[in-house]
Amino acid sequence: MAYDNNDKKMESVYSKRIRAGKRRTYFFDVRATRGNDYYITITESRKRFNDNGYDRHKIFLYKEDFNKFLKGLTEAVDYVKTELMPDFDFDAFNHDNVETEGAEEQHHEAETQESAAPAPAPAAESAPSASSNSSSTEEVDKW
Repeated sequence: MAYDNNDKKMESVYSKRIRAGKRRTYFFDVRATRGNDYYITITESRKRFNDNGYDRHKIFLYKEDFNKFLKGLTEAVDYVKTELMPDFDFDAFNHDNVETEGAEEQHHEAETQESAAPAPAPAAESAPSASSNSSSTEEVDKW
């Protein structure tokens, strides 16, 4: 899906929605630049208490930072799970919410069309290999 905004074309290659409670949703969107480079936007969308729209916070994550970001996030989550809250049952929250969130998805799509992505930074590291990617995925999946 292509979005035209301020003469900048942004390609939506992949999108993943994570429901987190009644009013909070995270979106992980993979975007393509004109030069076929890729980056991820992470959006937290929270429904306002007065039911008047959504508050949105967005992070742009570039490919050269994927491994560092994932490592830092994994270490922070592991610290909470093993050091601060070892007896807490994090698996109790693994259920998927099957509610339809059509209005929220439409709102996310509208906001995505309105936002302009900054030009991705030049690559400082090579792309992760398939083997490092699978081990990172396994670490994330064990949460």
